[in-house]
Formats: sequence, structure tokens, C-alpha cells
Amino acid sequence: MQPMNDGRDDPQMARLDPSTSRLKYRLERLMLTPGVRATLRVGLPMALAFGAASWWFSVEANRDAFNLMISDVRAQVEDRPEFQVRLMAIDGASANVAEDIRAVLPIEFPMSSFDLDMDEMRRTVVALDAVRKATLRIKQGGVLQIDVTERVPAVLWRHDKGLDLLDRRGIRVGPAESRAAHVRLPVIAGEAAEQAVPEALALSAVAGPLRARLRGFERMSGRRWDVVLDRGQRIMLPETGAVRAFERVIAMQQARSVRLLDRDVIAVDLRLSQRPTIRMSEDATEALRTFREIDASGD
Repeated sequence: MQPMNDGRDDPQMARLDPSTSRLKYRLERLMLTPGVRATLRVGLPMALAFGAASWWFSVEANRDAFNLMISDVRAQVEDRPEFQVRLMAIDGASANVAEDIRAVLPIEFPMSSFDLDMDEMRRTVVALDAVRKATLRIKQGGVLQIDVTERVPAVLWRHDKGLDLLDRRGIRVGPAESRAAHVRLPVIAGEAAEQAVPEALALSAVAGPLRARLRGFERMSGRRWDVVLDRGQRIMLPETGAVRAFERVIAMQQARSVRLLDRDVIAVDLRLSQRPTIRMSEDATEALRTFREIDASGD
């Protein structure tokens, strides 16, 4: 009995075989993989687009044309009327400070709002001595709005170069034309006086009964204060507890039986709290010496 021939050895039958080849089977299985399908659907088009764009931008003429197009589009947007700034408004500043702000911000209107560096402009305005705080914004209608909070002068600082106004923290506000223009402000002078403004203000706050005679506060060796009065009198305060020591002198002045500063006194030295001393004028000292001599000879 002869074996049955299934046709696999016949080349013609092999071509007509409907079964899938191994390679085709593997390719079909591979195409069913999610990662491969996503790569062919998304990754391949993106890679082709990126390659085409890279090739196009590799040509210098194409790059120049693209940059020129971007510049033209940006210019068309920035030059639109709704983005134009035409005016500057300053609120909260005195006339002199407003003039200084306009001087440090030389803006030529109209100007596109895209060309204004608001942060840099704010730093420029705050850098002015008289400005403590500033906010900048662009209001509807093309107005650059600048709101300013000025420093408030608290003391008049006398130094080698003239007179300056300082705020409560000792920060310079600006120059002072004369003492007469700021009669209500206490005067400070001396070494590093501008660094001890808060203490000088505390002394000025308790000077009530002596305010009419007060000429100022002088910083001595950058460590302590002298209170300068009229008639050449001085109250020499200690390094620590200056306000309390000053209050003691004021109390002695207010006592009717003492009236210390109404006498012929040059200085009241309180630098040593346990041993205060009083320095009298030459005439008073001489009169006291003469009185003692007469009193001694009478004995």
C-alpha cells in the first residue's frame, strides 16, 4: 500500500497553500502590540515632521525668512492701539518727587506696553531717596499709573556737607534748604548720628518742658548723646538708659526748689549714673570760691 501524498512536496501545491507563513504570522502579531501601533500611528509621523523641519531650518535663508515673519507678526500685535501707552500719571508724590520720577523715567510716548520693563522701572523709582514704596501698572486708556509712598522726614541731620532730612529709620529723604524750613524737626549731629535716629527721636519725645530751649542732639564718639540747649548748656547722657537719665534731669528742672538748668550751669554730666556731676561757669565758680573765702575769714 502506497503512502498518501498531501501535496506539500509539490511546488505548485505549496504556492496554493492558504496557511500563513511564519514570518507573516510574526509580523501580524507584532502589529497587534500596542506599543508598535502607537509608534507607527504617532511616533513615526512626529519623527518625519521633526526631520523635515530640521532639514528646512538647516538652511540659513529659511531661518532668516522665519525670523522675519515672527518679527512682523509681533510688531503688528504690539503696535495695535490697545497696547499703546500714551500718558504717565503719578499719585502720592509731591511736586518735587514727581519731577524726579519723570526725570529718571525718560519715556517717549506713545510706546508699546510690551517695551516697558515694569520691574526695572519700579526699582528705578524706589531707588530715589524720597520714595519708600512704589507700584506701577498700566490702566485702561493707555495710562502708566505710578503710585508712590514717600518717606516722611523725622529728623534734620547736620553733617560736614550740609543738612539732610532723614526718616524714622535713619534713611535719607533728601536735602534740606535750611533749618528754618523745618523748625519742628529735631536736629542731630555728630559721629554716626544717622545710625541712632530711633534713640534721638525717643529723647525728643520726652523733652517736652525743655523743647523751647532744645537746640539738638549731638552724637559723641558714635556711642552716646549730648542734649544741646540754649545758653551753651549741655546734658551729657550715658551710653545706656539715655532716655531715663534725660527724664531725671527734666524732673529736677521742673522741681521749684531746684530749677537746675535755670542756674549758671554749663553741663550736667550723667555718664556715670551713680555719680552725676554738674559743671558750672567760670563766673559762678569764681563767685562760689570768693564766697567761701569770705565765709572762712569771717570764722
